[in-house]
Amino acid sequence: MRRNAPSPAEAAANVPAQLDAVTLGQFLAALPAGVVVLHDAGNSRAPLRWVEPSELEDPTPYLLDGEFVLTAGLPFRSNGQDHDGGTASGSAGARGQVAGADDYVRRLVGAGVAALGVGLEPYFTAVPDDIVRACREHGLTLVEVPASIPFAALGLEFSKLLESGNAQVFRQLAETNRHLMRAVLSARPEHELLAALTQRVPAWAVLVGADGRVRARAGAAVEPSALQPLVKRLLAGSGPRVETEALDESGSGMVFGHPLRSSRDATLGGLVLGTDKPLSPAQNSVVSSVVGLLELLVRQRTSGSLAPSQLATALLLHPESLAGASSRELNSMRDLLAQSVGGTRTGPLRVIQGVRTDAADTPDGPVRELLQWRRLFDTKMVELTGYGFAAVTRLKVDDQLLAEVEQLGWRLVVGQAAELPGLADAYRKVSALRPRVLATGRTVREEDLTWSVAGLLGGDAGAMLAARLLAPVLGQETGRRDNQLQLLRSWLGANGNWDATAKDLGLHRNSVRRQVNALAELLDLDLGLASTRAELWIALEFVDGVR
Repeated sequence: MRRNAPSPAEAAANVPAQLDAVTLGQFLAALPAGVVVLHDAGNSRAPLRWVEPSELEDPTPYLLDGEFVLTAGLPFRSNGQDHDGGTASGSAGARGQVAGADDYVRRLVGAGVAALGVGLEPYFTAVPDDIVRACREHGLTLVEVPASIPFAALGLEFSKLLESGNAQVFRQLAETNRHLMRAVLSARPEHELLAALTQRVPAWAVLVGADGRVRARAGAAVEPSALQPLVKRLLAGSGPRVETEALDESGSGMVFGHPLRSSRDATLGGLVLGTDKPLSPAQNSVVSSVVGLLELLVRQRTSGSLAPSQLATALLLHPESLAGASSRELNSMRDLLAQSVGGTRTGPLRVIQGVRTDAADTPDGPVRELLQWRRLFDTKMVELTGYGFAAVTRLKVDDQLLAEVEQLGWRLVVGQAAELPGLADAYRKVSALRPRVLATGRTVREEDLTWSVAGLLGGDAGAMLAARLLAPVLGQETGRRDNQLQLLRSWLGANGNWDATAKDLGLHRNSVRRQVNALAELLDLDLGLASTRAELWIALEFVDGVR
């Protein structure tokens, strides 16, 4: 039965919860007028991966599942028939038999193809009956594309849908993050978080404590007794993981258990989710966010600190937490900052990360450690982390405060002054400098850095680079070493120009060429590579630091 592509209203009714995929129904509804669905296999909710034109007799080795295949009909022409003769030409001939239709369609179905589109002309004026019959028998959606609509137009329409779908997912994730932020600062954060989760993910949720008892639940969850085997495994394990189970009850064909862990990898509880189908990437992102926030809550509850400031610190420092926040929400966060760090709402802030050394003095218990950093930096906005701590403070971190922290065996990354909207970016910059502190064992101030490759590399790392790359030169007697270093510095500074180097050193260009080639052989490096010359140039900046 011939019918037009589904209307937008019909397609909208078939939109699944998986918002990060374009469905076949959505795509067909968006196609230009004139495209006709000759056979509907009832898979309009199927996710569509791509639109792929192909005139191969067997395109399946090159296809992924969920594709929409387009063909002008060449795979169905046999015996070298030309465009003007044979059974494939003319409206009457188009209704006759064609070669290999059944085998072709069967292979597409086996490869997981979502639909087949047959274009009219130059080979057919109507889709042959054999193709229609094969699609009906094997359950493949079949679409007729008129000659007036190029295949490229269909591909462009799919790209537009894909782009708009991604934008919708990003908007919904931003709105979800704002909802989670409000939930975590509510009077009953665990219950509100689970309610927000089940509103956005088609699943039920149960929160259990370290003793296995249910602390909160949302959605049509199964009886706690049915979850005991999974909960037992979840609480007995260690490290990041997901425990799975399959139950016979409705809405519980797939059950997932996520542990809630302390900073020292003790299991403090778990979040159990149940659903009947796999979650999409966007939905898994929401689950990951909720697990992280529940983990922060349970850590605070276990440590005896229920103040919202540590949670607010974590939310402020995560890049996505303020995405799309309204003016009212930003003002609320400014008020919380003012209460937590003292002073006025308009003063600049600094992000600090503390890194423990082998000799670091850590108070006994997380509560005491938290109080220690709050006292030293005059702020409640402190988050305990795996590497140490992160804090938001109004202090400038002068030499006296730095000395007090370093006497405890800690090293800091001190960020530049920033306002509230820039805290997430400031946190990213400070985090990028943390490996340097770990490598050198020295405190780093962002404002003191030279923002160049050499400046960010640092003296110790730069000296190691120089010692490795220039070892054959540095091992020679002083006079010869200095001459070769001067030659290399001049030649690299002239960007490999022989004449400029010769003029700079007072040598003949042939002498420069000969000495540079000898130097390349000594260093066993290809000086023709830009990457090699760049590394040598940086290494020369640190030659004096080589011991």
